[in-house]
Amino acid sequence: MNFAAIQTIFRYEMHRFFRTMLQSLISPILSTSLYFVVFGAAIGARMEEVDGTSYGAFIVPGLIMLSVLTQSVSNASFGIYFPKFIGTIYEILSAPISALEIVIGYVGAAAFKALLIGLIILGTAFLFVPLEIQHPIWMLCFLVLTCIAFSLLGFTIGVLAQNFEQLQLVPLLIITPLVFLGGSFYSISMLPPIWQTVTLFNPVVYLISGFRWSFFGTADVPVVWSLLAILAFTLACFGAIWWIFRSGYRIRG
Repeated sequence: MNFAAIQTIFRYEMHRFFRTMLQSLISPILSTSLYFVVFGAAIGARMEEVDGTSYGAFIVPGLIMLSVLTQSVSNASFGIYFPKFIGTIYEILSAPISALEIVIGYVGAAAFKALLIGLIILGTAFLFVPLEIQHPIWMLCFLVLTCIAFSLLGFTIGVLAQNFEQLQLVPLLIITPLVFLGGSFYSISMLPPIWQTVTLFNPVVYLISGFRWSFFGTADVPVVWSLLAILAFTLACFGAIWWIFRSGYRIRG
């Protein structure tokens, strides 16, 4: 394992992340603050508690997941696509580094950036609502696994994408709608029975439910299902990347 190469890719991606501080960090924080103002204050003040939790606190896990999922996919996909676009990918391909090490470097950096954003948003949430995390270790486990899983998905998108429009296709048309329809701002128990059944086919429901359980001790689906869902998704994404390289596909501009 070429740890020096992995570290080089990781450090380069992190330097690029901090060079675009306004877009990378400030923008998600401002967006989250607006969500708290609109949903937490304006709407939450007119709503009763949800599962014994104030609405402002209830939406915190969903807001974190919304940002983490989109940032994981976007960071990983852009991280590998941009070298393809400007041609520097050939420098990486000519170096003594394997495909697995490339994946670890880019996915590790994207997951770490998403994790950092998630923790910053969590810190921002404490400024708006009283919040208590009942299972902090499990909260970190769900957060880390989600960052890794969706960074793997983003890397796959970046490898296969042929233009910048394709990079935005999955986050805008698939990830964001699934998060909004996955119980990020409501409990699925509020839905009619038929729609509760339909919602269970949304994989994001299990991620948000397990993550919310780590905060408040309540969940829409059993926690074991949530954990199995995120593990299965992680393995599926890693398997997709393995299949891409196994089939003879080469990263190129």
